[in-house]
Amino acid sequence: MNDMFRYYMRVRYYECDAQKVVYNANYGNYVSVATTEFLRALQGRDLLHGDLDYKVVKQEMKWHAPARYDEVLEVSVAVKQLGRSSVTISTDFRIAGSPEVVASAETVRVVVDARTMEKMGIPQDVREMLKTGAPGVVVDHAGYINLDDIVFS
Repeated sequence: MNDMFRYYMRVRYYECDAQKVVYNANYGNYVSVATTEFLRALQGRDLLHGDLDYKVVKQEMKWHAPARYDEVLEVSVAVKQLGRSSVTISTDFRIAGSPEVVASAETVRVVVDARTMEKMGIPQDVREMLKTGAPGVVVDHAGYINLDDIVFS
């Protein structure tokens, strides 16, 4: 799993119920943030501020175990399938440091022209970027990773 793109985030108090368990609906927001960071990490064309945009047309969530207030979630993001104009992205949630998946999502996004919002085919350069993904890239917004343990080359 270490070669997949990973995003670390901390569960905030307002995202939870009275028992300090994450409301299920918040996972949709988590998927959006993690996917945005994944797209930001891809090398090549700017996929967030350029001529393309992405409409969510389907999202399926599965919950396996609760996540709780102040836990750090490790979110892995990968492209599962590419269509002519769609991309299916899988997202797995783990409590950081644990191998068990606590929730997973499969999201289908359609590529559209950012100006007209009309559906369009995925350009070849973007298709290659999505196929390659962002292996080994880690974005840590939770302060989970100890930078002293990382060897920079």
